[in-house]
Amino acid sequence: MSKEQQLQLDAILRQGGLDTSADVPKLRAAFSELMAQVPVAPDVQQKPVELGGVAGIEVTVEGNAAENVILYFHGGVYVIGSAAASVPLVGDLVRRTGTKAITVEYRLGPEHPYPAAVDDARAAYEGLLAQGIAPAQIALAGESAGGGLAVALLLSLREADVALPSCAYLMSPYADLTLSGETLAGKRELDPLLSPDGLRARVPDYVGGADAAGPYISPIFGDLRGLPPLLIQVGSHEVLLSDALRLAERAAIADVPVTLDVTPGVPHVFQAYAGLLDEAGAALDRAADFVTTQLAQD
Repeated sequence: MSKEQQLQLDAILRQGGLDTSADVPKLRAAFSELMAQVPVAPDVQQKPVELGGVAGIEVTVEGNAAENVILYFHGGVYVIGSAAASVPLVGDLVRRTGTKAITVEYRLGPEHPYPAAVDDARAAYEGLLAQGIAPAQIALAGESAGGGLAVALLLSLREADVALPSCAYLMSPYADLTLSGETLAGKRELDPLLSPDGLRARVPDYVGGADAAGPYISPIFGDLRGLPPLLIQVGSHEVLLSDALRLAERAAIADVPVTLDVTPGVPHVFQAYAGLLDEAGAALDRAADFVTTQLAQD
């Protein structure tokens, strides 16, 4: 693993970083411009789909004859981001797991505050079940807000007595919208992407009039008993590091099989930079081992 790679990536991210405290239209435009520069590998195939009335993109790789599926939730503080923007990262995961994936176009705030994202996530999952796909053939995955949404979905399904998927893979989960984690301040200077002020500016867009400490908004405050195995990956340079640490702790206390995988010296959702950072590819390899092992349990 190269310290030079880490420093190079940090410089790139600081130079082209997003101002998450900007007004929403400007933020979305800047994000779209940034993500348009990220190439999709030539072997990755995309197809628009709909699950339970929710739009998404099916992502496959040539040569995969996949019966299992990853239901994927993109990041973006519940305000920006899109299924299309997640395709390069999802493609890397699909290639390694031999599955197909569907990345979900869940509704965003402030136009559609909580519980719209949770409702869409659940509709998409139940849409897979309605197609005859067994829960054991489904893995959840998500990055940042999408990681938090994946856990919120698990809690919602468990409370409704709906059969749970095989596992969930969470990259840098945004799991505490009360912003009470100690690393928000402690890692502020190290994080090239996110800041406490930027996160704080966006919380009302999603939370609206709800309680930010509610378990379907901030899963670290939920009762995690009965959830399937979790893999939580996070970088040590993230202001959201404490979200991952506390979520793993809550899962362990609740007897949930959980693996916490902290990579030193890397930023938020570092797995997205597999072409620049050795640690990113290695983390995705470990995630693929986890997902394929869990999907093979049936």
